[in-house]
Amino acid sequence: MSSLAAARADNFYYAPDFNPDVHKSLNKYNGQHPLRERAKKLDQGILVIRFEMPFNVWCNGCGHLIGKGVRFNAEKKAIGNYYSTKIWSFCMTSPCCQEHIEVQTDPKNHEYIVVAGARRKAESYTAADAETMELPDKEEEGAQAQPDPFARLEKGVEDRRRGREGAERIAELREDSSAKYKDDYTINKALRRQLRTTRKAEKGRDEKRKQLGLSESVKLLPESDRDAQAASMVAFGSSSSYLNNRKHQRTAIKTQSIFHLGATKHLPSSQAQVQQAKSSMKARAGLQSSSMLDKAALLHKRRRMDSGLQLALSDVHGRTAA
Repeated sequence: MSSLAAARADNFYYAPDFNPDVHKSLNKYNGQHPLRERAKKLDQGILVIRFEMPFNVWCNGCGHLIGKGVRFNAEKKAIGNYYSTKIWSFCMTSPCCQEHIEVQTDPKNHEYIVVAGARRKAESYTAADAETMELPDKEEEGAQAQPDPFARLEKGVEDRRRGREGAERIAELREDSSAKYKDDYTINKALRRQLRTTRKAEKGRDEKRKQLGLSESVKLLPESDRDAQAASMVAFGSSSSYLNNRKHQRTAIKTQSIFHLGATKHLPSSQAQVQQAKSSMKARAGLQSSSMLDKAALLHKRRRMDSGLQLALSDVHGRTAA
Protein backbone atom coordinates (compact mmCIF):
# COMPACT_ATOMS: atom_id res chain seq x y z
CA MET A 1 0.00 0.00 0.00
CA SER A 2 1.43 3.33 -1.06
CA SER A 3 -0.83 5.54 1.06
CA LEU A 4 -3.64 5.56 3.58
CA ALA A 5 -6.10 6.68 0.89
CA ALA A 6 -5.19 3.62 -1.23
CA ALA A 7 -5.70 1.34 1.77
CA ARG A 8 -9.11 2.86 2.42
CA ALA A 9 -10.09 2.57 -1.24
CA ASP A 10 -9.24 -1.14 -1.26
CA ASN A 11 -11.02 -1.74 2.07
CA PHE A 12 -7.80 -2.77 3.74
CA TYR A 13 -7.75 -0.04 6.38
CA TYR A 14 -9.08 -0.92 9.80
CA ALA A 15 -9.83 2.04 12.08
CA PRO A 16 -8.67 1.93 15.71
CA ASP A 17 -12.27 1.64 16.99
CA PHE A 18 -13.11 -1.27 14.64
CA ASN A 19 -14.48 -4.26 16.57
CA PRO A 20 -14.87 -7.46 14.50
CA ASP A 21 -17.33 -8.94 16.99
CA VAL A 22 -19.68 -5.96 16.61
CA HIS A 23 -19.16 -4.68 13.09
CA LYS A 24 -18.38 -8.05 11.43
CA SER A 25 -16.98 -6.39 8.24
CA LEU A 26 -15.56 -3.10 7.03
CA ASN A 27 -18.58 -2.51 4.76
CA LYS A 28 -20.93 -2.67 7.74
CA TYR A 29 -18.58 -0.47 9.77
CA ASN A 30 -18.50 2.15 6.97
CA GLY A 31 -22.27 1.81 6.35
CA GLN A 32 -22.02 0.92 2.65
CA HIS A 33 -22.85 -1.98 0.30
CA PRO A 34 -20.06 -4.18 -1.05
CA LEU A 35 -21.07 -3.18 -4.64
CA ARG A 36 -20.89 0.54 -3.76
CA GLU A 37 -22.61 2.81 -6.32
CA ARG A 38 -23.77 -0.14 -8.42
CA ALA A 39 -26.21 -1.11 -5.68
CA LYS A 40 -27.65 2.35 -4.96
CA LYS A 41 -31.06 1.25 -6.41
CA LEU A 42 -30.94 -2.25 -5.09
CA ASP A 43 -33.98 -1.59 -2.90
CA GLN A 44 -35.94 -1.10 -6.15
CA GLY A 45 -34.59 -4.36 -7.61
CA ILE A 46 -32.17 -2.54 -9.94
CA LEU A 47 -28.48 -3.41 -10.29
CA VAL A 48 -26.05 -1.51 -12.52
CA ILE A 49 -23.98 -3.83 -14.74
CA ARG A 50 -21.86 -3.64 -17.89
CA PHE A 51 -24.10 -4.56 -20.83
CA GLU A 52 -22.86 -5.32 -24.35
CA MET A 53 -25.11 -4.57 -27.31
CA PRO A 54 -25.97 -7.96 -28.89
CA PHE A 55 -26.55 -6.62 -32.44
CA ASN A 56 -26.41 -3.44 -34.54
CA VAL A 57 -29.16 -0.89 -33.75
CA TRP A 58 -30.22 2.54 -35.02
CA CYS A 59 -30.74 5.23 -32.40
CA ASN A 60 -34.28 6.77 -32.57
CA GLY A 61 -33.08 10.11 -31.22
CA CYS A 62 -30.41 11.03 -33.75
CA GLY A 63 -30.29 8.12 -36.18
CA HIS A 64 -26.76 7.17 -35.13
CA LEU A 65 -25.65 3.58 -35.64
CA ILE A 66 -24.67 1.79 -32.44
CA GLY A 67 -22.51 -1.20 -33.38
CA LYS A 68 -22.62 -4.68 -32.03
CA GLY A 69 -20.40 -5.12 -28.96
CA VAL A 70 -20.58 -1.51 -27.68
CA ARG A 71 -20.70 -1.55 -23.86
CA PHE A 72 -22.95 0.48 -21.57
CA ASN A 73 -23.60 0.93 -17.84
CA ALA A 74 -27.11 -0.52 -17.87
CA GLU A 75 -29.71 -0.90 -15.12
CA LYS A 76 -30.69 -4.56 -14.86
CA LYS A 77 -34.02 -5.60 -13.36
CA ALA A 78 -36.46 -8.51 -13.57
CA ILE A 79 -39.80 -7.65 -15.20
CA GLY A 80 -41.48 -11.07 -15.48
CA ASN A 81 -41.11 -14.79 -16.04
CA TYR A 82 -41.38 -17.19 -18.94
CA TYR A 83 -42.27 -20.40 -17.13
CA SER A 84 -39.40 -20.66 -14.61
CA THR A 85 -37.02 -18.37 -16.55
CA LYS A 86 -36.83 -14.70 -15.60
CA ILE A 87 -37.22 -11.97 -18.20
CA TRP A 88 -34.59 -9.25 -17.69
CA SER A 89 -34.71 -5.64 -18.79
CA PHE A 90 -31.60 -3.55 -19.49
CA CYS A 91 -32.00 0.23 -19.54
CA MET A 92 -29.18 2.49 -20.77
CA THR A 93 -28.52 5.92 -22.25
CA SER A 94 -27.39 6.48 -25.82
CA PRO A 95 -23.90 8.06 -25.96
CA CYS A 96 -24.78 10.32 -28.91
CA CYS A 97 -28.01 12.06 -27.86
CA GLN A 98 -28.82 10.75 -24.34
CA GLU A 99 -31.77 8.77 -25.70
CA HIS A 100 -33.20 6.20 -23.29
CA ILE A 101 -32.79 2.67 -24.74
CA GLU A 102 -34.34 -0.45 -23.30
CA VAL A 103 -33.49 -4.03 -24.33
CA GLN A 104 -35.25 -7.11 -22.97
CA THR A 105 -34.51 -10.85 -23.12
CA ASP A 106 -36.82 -13.23 -25.00
CA PRO A 107 -36.39 -16.73 -23.49
CA LYS A 108 -39.00 -18.22 -25.83
CA ASN A 109 -37.02 -17.43 -28.99
CA HIS A 110 -33.56 -17.36 -27.34
CA GLU A 111 -33.14 -13.76 -28.47
CA TYR A 112 -32.97 -10.10 -27.38
CA ILE A 113 -35.63 -7.56 -28.39
CA VAL A 114 -35.37 -3.75 -28.47
CA VAL A 115 -38.35 -2.26 -26.60
CA ALA A 116 -37.70 1.50 -26.74
CA GLY A 117 -35.18 4.13 -27.86
CA ALA A 118 -33.78 2.25 -30.88
CA ARG A 119 -34.61 -0.20 -33.65
CA ARG A 120 -32.67 -3.24 -34.77
CA LYS A 121 -30.77 -3.00 -38.04
CA ALA A 122 -32.19 -5.37 -40.66
CA GLU A 123 -29.44 -7.69 -41.91
CA SER A 124 -30.16 -10.48 -44.39
CA TYR A 125 -27.76 -13.34 -45.11
CA THR A 126 -27.77 -16.87 -46.42
CA ALA A 127 -26.51 -20.01 -44.79
CA ALA A 128 -23.78 -20.28 -47.44
CA ASP A 129 -22.53 -16.76 -46.65
CA ALA A 130 -22.38 -17.56 -42.95
CA GLU A 131 -20.77 -20.98 -43.69
CA THR A 132 -23.41 -22.73 -41.57
CA MET A 133 -26.01 -25.44 -42.05
CA GLU A 134 -29.63 -24.35 -42.37
CA LEU A 135 -32.04 -26.46 -40.33
CA PRO A 136 -35.43 -27.33 -41.86
CA ASP A 137 -38.62 -25.69 -40.53
CA LYS A 138 -41.36 -27.59 -38.78
CA GLU A 139 -43.53 -27.50 -41.91
CA GLU A 140 -40.72 -29.05 -43.96
CA GLU A 141 -40.20 -31.71 -41.29
CA GLY A 142 -43.91 -32.55 -41.50
CA ALA A 143 -43.67 -32.80 -45.28
CA GLN A 144 -40.68 -35.12 -45.00
CA ALA A 145 -42.60 -37.33 -42.59
CA GLN A 146 -45.16 -38.00 -45.38
CA PRO A 147 -43.14 -38.24 -48.62
CA ASP A 148 -44.46 -38.75 -52.11
CA PRO A 149 -45.69 -42.35 -52.72
CA PHE A 150 -43.53 -42.76 -55.82
CA ALA A 151 -40.46 -41.48 -53.97
CA ARG A 152 -41.19 -43.90 -51.13
CA LEU A 153 -41.51 -46.77 -53.63
CA GLU A 154 -38.21 -45.88 -55.35
CA LYS A 155 -36.47 -45.63 -52.01
CA GLY A 156 -37.83 -49.06 -51.01
CA VAL A 157 -36.58 -50.63 -54.26
CA GLU A 158 -33.14 -49.09 -53.77
CA ASP A 159 -32.98 -50.29 -50.17
CA ARG A 160 -33.87 -53.85 -51.21
CA ARG A 161 -31.21 -53.83 -53.93
CA ARG A 162 -28.57 -52.68 -51.46
CA GLY A 163 -29.72 -55.33 -49.00
CA ARG A 164 -29.27 -58.10 -51.57
CA GLU A 165 -25.78 -56.88 -52.49
CA GLY A 166 -24.81 -56.64 -48.85
CA ALA A 167 -26.13 -60.14 -48.13
CA GLU A 168 -24.11 -61.61 -51.00
CA ARG A 169 -20.95 -59.87 -49.84
CA ILE A 170 -21.46 -61.05 -46.27
CA ALA A 171 -21.98 -64.63 -47.50
CA GLU A 172 -18.72 -64.48 -49.48
CA LEU A 173 -16.81 -63.20 -46.47
CA ARG A 174 -18.23 -65.90 -44.23
CA GLU A 175 -17.38 -68.62 -46.76
CA ASP A 176 -13.83 -67.33 -47.12
CA SER A 177 -13.40 -67.14 -43.35
CA SER A 178 -14.71 -70.67 -42.84
CA ALA A 179 -12.42 -72.01 -45.58
CA LYS A 180 -9.39 -70.46 -43.93
CA TYR A 181 -10.12 -71.25 -40.31
CA LYS A 182 -12.32 -74.36 -40.39
CA ASP A 183 -9.37 -76.56 -39.30
CA ASP A 184 -7.13 -74.29 -37.30
CA TYR A 185 -5.17 -77.19 -35.73
CA THR A 186 -3.99 -78.50 -39.11
CA ILE A 187 -3.10 -75.00 -40.32
CA ASN A 188 -1.14 -74.28 -37.15
CA LYS A 189 0.66 -77.62 -37.40
CA ALA A 190 1.70 -77.00 -41.02
CA LEU A 191 2.88 -73.50 -40.19
CA ARG A 192 5.01 -74.71 -37.27
CA ARG A 193 6.52 -77.48 -39.44
CA GLN A 194 7.43 -74.91 -42.09
CA LEU A 195 9.03 -72.65 -39.49
CA ARG A 196 11.08 -75.55 -38.08
CA THR A 197 12.37 -76.42 -41.55
CA THR A 198 13.28 -72.79 -42.22
CA ARG A 199 15.13 -72.44 -38.91
CA LYS A 200 17.02 -75.70 -39.53
CA ALA A 201 18.12 -74.52 -43.00
CA GLU A 202 19.23 -71.17 -41.59
CA LYS A 203 21.22 -72.91 -38.86
CA GLY A 204 22.98 -75.09 -41.47
CA ARG A 205 23.92 -72.06 -43.58
CA ASP A 206 25.21 -70.31 -40.46
CA GLU A 207 27.44 -73.28 -39.65
CA LYS A 208 28.76 -73.27 -43.22
CA ARG A 209 29.46 -69.55 -42.95
CA LYS A 210 31.50 -70.16 -39.79
CA GLN A 211 33.48 -72.91 -41.52
CA LEU A 212 34.30 -70.56 -44.39
CA GLY A 213 35.48 -67.95 -41.89
CA LEU A 214 33.01 -65.25 -42.95
CA SER A 215 31.74 -62.54 -40.61
CA GLU A 216 28.25 -62.49 -39.13
CA SER A 217 27.24 -59.60 -41.39
CA VAL A 218 27.46 -61.94 -44.41
CA LYS A 219 24.26 -63.95 -44.87
CA LEU A 220 24.45 -67.02 -47.06
CA LEU A 221 21.48 -67.62 -49.35
CA PRO A 222 19.97 -71.04 -50.10
CA GLU A 223 21.69 -72.98 -52.88
CA SER A 224 19.97 -73.25 -56.26
CA ASP A 225 20.52 -75.40 -59.36
CA ARG A 226 20.93 -72.34 -61.52
CA ASP A 227 23.82 -71.06 -59.40
CA ALA A 228 25.46 -74.50 -59.42
CA GLN A 229 25.22 -74.72 -63.21
CA ALA A 230 26.69 -71.23 -63.63
CA ALA A 231 29.56 -72.09 -61.26
CA SER A 232 30.35 -75.33 -63.13
CA MET A 233 30.84 -73.41 -66.38
CA VAL A 234 33.63 -71.31 -64.84
CA ALA A 235 37.08 -72.90 -65.38
CA PHE A 236 40.11 -71.95 -63.30
CA GLY A 237 43.72 -73.00 -63.79
CA SER A 238 45.20 -75.62 -61.44
CA SER A 239 47.53 -74.66 -58.62
CA SER A 240 50.45 -76.48 -60.26
CA SER A 241 50.07 -74.54 -63.51
CA TYR A 242 49.87 -71.31 -61.51
CA LEU A 243 53.09 -72.13 -59.68
CA ASN A 244 54.84 -73.11 -62.95
CA ASN A 245 53.77 -69.87 -64.60
CA ARG A 246 54.97 -67.89 -61.62
CA LYS A 247 58.33 -69.70 -61.65
CA HIS A 248 58.85 -69.15 -65.41
CA GLN A 249 57.94 -65.45 -65.09
CA ARG A 250 60.47 -64.93 -62.30
CA THR A 251 63.14 -66.78 -64.28
CA ALA A 252 62.43 -64.63 -67.35
CA ILE A 253 62.67 -61.45 -65.29
CA LYS A 254 66.00 -62.49 -63.79
CA THR A 255 67.51 -63.45 -67.17
CA GLN A 256 66.43 -60.28 -68.95
CA SER A 257 68.85 -57.45 -69.54
CA ILE A 258 68.31 -54.26 -67.61
CA PHE A 259 68.73 -52.31 -70.84
CA HIS A 260 66.09 -51.93 -73.54
CA LEU A 261 66.31 -54.51 -76.31
CA GLY A 262 66.23 -51.82 -78.98
CA ALA A 263 69.24 -50.07 -77.49
CA THR A 264 71.57 -53.12 -77.81
CA LYS A 265 72.42 -54.01 -81.38
CA HIS A 266 75.22 -56.49 -80.59
CA LEU A 267 74.85 -60.18 -79.78
CA PRO A 268 76.05 -61.77 -76.50
CA SER A 269 79.78 -62.55 -76.73
CA SER A 270 80.62 -64.61 -73.69
CA GLN A 271 79.61 -68.21 -73.09
CA ALA A 272 77.72 -67.29 -69.92
CA GLN A 273 75.62 -64.78 -71.82
CA VAL A 274 74.80 -67.39 -74.46
CA GLN A 275 73.67 -69.89 -71.82
CA GLN A 276 71.59 -67.15 -70.16
CA ALA A 277 69.86 -66.31 -73.44
CA LYS A 278 69.14 -70.00 -74.12
CA SER A 279 67.57 -70.51 -70.68
CA SER A 280 65.44 -67.40 -71.19
CA MET A 281 64.21 -68.70 -74.53
CA LYS A 282 63.38 -72.09 -72.97
CA ALA A 283 61.44 -70.45 -70.14
CA ARG A 284 59.39 -68.43 -72.61
CA ALA A 285 58.70 -71.52 -74.69
CA GLY A 286 57.61 -73.45 -71.57
CA LEU A 287 55.32 -70.60 -70.55
CA GLN A 288 53.70 -70.50 -73.99
CA SER A 289 53.27 -74.28 -74.04
CA SER A 290 51.65 -74.33 -70.56
CA SER A 291 49.24 -71.57 -71.54
CA MET A 292 48.39 -73.43 -74.75
CA LEU A 293 47.74 -76.62 -72.75
CA ASP A 294 45.41 -74.74 -70.37
CA LYS A 295 43.48 -73.27 -73.29
CA ALA A 296 43.15 -76.69 -74.93
CA ALA A 297 41.89 -78.24 -71.68
CA LEU A 298 39.31 -75.47 -71.25
CA LEU A 299 38.12 -75.87 -74.86
CA HIS A 300 37.82 -79.65 -74.42
CA LYS A 301 35.77 -79.20 -71.23
CA ARG A 302 33.36 -76.76 -72.88
CA ARG A 303 32.87 -79.12 -75.86
CA ARG A 304 32.11 -81.99 -73.46
CA MET A 305 29.52 -79.86 -71.63
CA ASP A 306 27.87 -78.82 -74.91
CA SER A 307 27.63 -82.45 -76.05
CA GLY A 308 26.14 -83.47 -72.68
CA LEU A 309 23.59 -80.66 -72.89
CA GLN A 310 22.58 -81.66 -76.46
CA LEU A 311 22.23 -85.28 -75.36
CA ALA A 312 19.95 -84.27 -72.47
CA LEU A 313 17.81 -82.12 -74.79
CA SER A 314 17.44 -84.95 -77.29
CA ASP A 315 16.43 -87.29 -74.45
CA VAL A 316 13.78 -84.82 -73.32
CA HIS A 317 12.44 -84.43 -76.85
CA GLY A 318 12.33 -88.20 -77.22
CA ARG A 319 10.32 -88.64 -74.04
CA THR A 320 7.92 -85.89 -75.08
CA ALA A 321 7.32 -87.50 -78.43
CA ALA A 322 6.76 -90.89 -76.78
